[in-house]
Amino acid sequence: MRGHDPDQPGEEPDVAIDERLLEILVCPACRGTVEYKERRHLVVCTSCGLRFPVRDGIPVMLVDEATPGRPA
Repeated sequence: MRGHDPDQPGEEPDVAIDERLLEILVCPACRGTVEYKERRHLVVCTSCGLRFPVRDGIPVMLVDEATPGRPA
């Protein structure tokens, strides 16, 4: 497991998201299913493409925190 380097902005420590949590999460914008992109520390909506950050292993499922993207 790689440690967190505070000198590297935007880099998060490797923290797994509980699989049970991922099973119940949906996109707050369109109610589409989501996928966790571990290497990028993002939860991505497969329908509308919104990308939600994951901070300290917790998905931040707020539309205001999301960035646009292409559907997964």
